Amino acid sequence: MTTPFGTGAAEAPSLLRHYAGDLRSLLPGAAAGLMQLMHPGIGAGVSEHSAFFDAPFDRIHRSVPQIWATILAPDGPDRALAIRDLHRAIGGVDERNRRYHALEPETFWWAHATFTWEIFRSVEIFHPETLTAEDRERLYAETVTWYSRYGVSMRPVPPDHAAFRAKFWRVCAERLELTPAAARALEIAQYGSDTVTLMPVGGARLERAGRFVAERPLRLITFGCLPTLVRDRFDIPWTALDQARFGALALAHRQGYRMVPSGLNHRALRRMLRYIGAQTREDRYQPAA
Repeated sequence: MTTPFGTGAAEAPSLLRHYAGDLRSLLPGAAAGLMQLMHPGIGAGVSEHSAFFDAPFDRIHRSVPQIWATILAPDGPDRALAIRDLHRAIGGVDERNRRYHALEPETFWWAHATFTWEIFRSVEIFHPETLTAEDRERLYAETVTWYSRYGVSMRPVPPDHAAFRAKFWRVCAERLELTPAAARALEIAQYGSDTVTLMPVGGARLERAGRFVAERPLRLITFGCLPTLVRDRFDIPWTALDQARFGALALAHRQGYRMVPSGLNHRALRRMLRYIGAQTREDRYQPAA
């Protein structure tokens, strides 16, 4: 049986579906989202075309279930085209008087590149196995197929994993900046916020419980998953003690998930995404005319 992201060999299951369907795939998500906001075009689009500063987590709740469904759901290709079409009207001029548009090829590719990086990063940090060179190329090729589902320009897409890594680090070193949206996200990750809602639904008691459980690990996971290059460029505080704590957290995931049946792990992620998606799908932010 072939898969939508396979290499053409019937006996080769999809690595992308395997790793994206694992709960651990979401752990580097906050770091990926932060690097998206550091891109000038994406940061400007989020600032001007969403309610990010009032409800920064709403963008995650609305977007991630739909984006992961482009991999995991049977109608993934149709969902990908719908996501693309939601970005057609997102454009304008940023605070530095630079024009931007969400579907500008390099801008749209960077958003996807951070998700590609997220999948690889989750395996690197939170899984006990190490990808072989062949596995890395196969997984990267599947992320390119994933990107092709959006029906946008393939011009920015690097041809192989080595070229992807080189371009990714080049953007991190030269293109990213501390946009207003990124600065706000860093502030929340570092200090928390009494006014930010972490949960897409639930009463005050559930929200307080979620804040207690999530806020402290949020900083550790967000900053720990970030590339050292990005932490250094933007003077993001990170100490030897932070690194030791993050290393212990990563080890706990690598060892702890050995006791979780893979079927339960994958079902839990799908149910969580379906639940959040069902709560937010009809509540998409509509900017003022």
